[in-house]
Amino acid sequence: MARIGIPRTLGYFLYYPFCNEFFKSLGHEVVTSPATTKSILDEGMMEAVSEACIPVKVFHGHVKSLIGQVDYIFAPRLVSLRRFGDFGTETFCPKFLGLPDMLKASIKNLPDVIDTRIDLKRGWRELARVGMEIGRILGASKSRALRALARAWRTQARFQRLLLKGLLPEEAMGMVFGTGSACREVPQRQPDFYVAVVGYPYLLYDSFLNVGLLELLRRENVGVYTQDMLPWRELKAAARGLPKHLFWFFSNRTLEGALHFMRDRRVDGIIHVTAFACGPDAMVDRLMEMEIKKSGNKPFMSVMVDEHTGEAGIRTRVEAFVDMLRYRRSKNED
Repeated sequence: MARIGIPRTLGYFLYYPFCNEFFKSLGHEVVTSPATTKSILDEGMMEAVSEACIPVKVFHGHVKSLIGQVDYIFAPRLVSLRRFGDFGTETFCPKFLGLPDMLKASIKNLPDVIDTRIDLKRGWRELARVGMEIGRILGASKSRALRALARAWRTQARFQRLLLKGLLPEEAMGMVFGTGSACREVPQRQPDFYVAVVGYPYLLYDSFLNVGLLELLRRENVGVYTQDMLPWRELKAAARGLPKHLFWFFSNRTLEGALHFMRDRRVDGIIHVTAFACGPDAMVDRLMEMEIKKSGNKPFMSVMVDEHTGEAGIRTRVEAFVDMLRYRRSKNED
């Protein structure tokens, strides 16, 4: 039995249930890194190239925290996760594509890295190929790898259904794996407002990187929606008015989510969480701002985070945003 290390960042927040079930079904132990902390970020900043964005730096820190605890690090080379014909030419940013090479070049005493290429725009048979390749690395037969894939797919489907019901990823994971501690308590009162918070999942759901943004909104009695609570068909439908899609998977999901929530009457305002030094996200933020100005019916705020972001600044801006929503509602009621 091998110990497989999965960093608690980047794709973790959307695809951990699949990966966890797959490796456990092959008979291996899964070890996840701890939640992001300042020490993990500091370690990542020392290991990663200086021009990297904060998510890439944090990924290095999470990998570093797993050294000595695992036999393998799972860091696949993510190329695409959606079929070519449905969404045009779409891939992940170059830093994602090069992550396995960056790890090997910068981190000493690194365990073996499972860096299998994942390119699902070729069709779902590609997923079978990926599963069998990883199974071969870990000494599993093709048939066992395929059975593990089937179990992982069912687990991921259950996780996705919970997201569609409005749970955040780690709450949904708590229900899928029966931990319970990750599940939020049922709110005692109806939220005063609903705000859509859009952005890359490794920024939205990492409370260290966004300095507790979602928790702060809940303390203000604000209900939260994210793009990951929407089915893909609604995301695709929301983007039909755009002349073309972007090139990047998470960028498209973020923009599609914002476009959907602009038209959603349940949503009172939109917040975009973006990372400093992320080239694709700079374009997404500008496109989002222009589209919201065209519609003219929803307050919008962009929150940029980096390694120097402080809680006080975010708290002040969020509280001002919520106060503005209250003012707009009272004005409309007069």
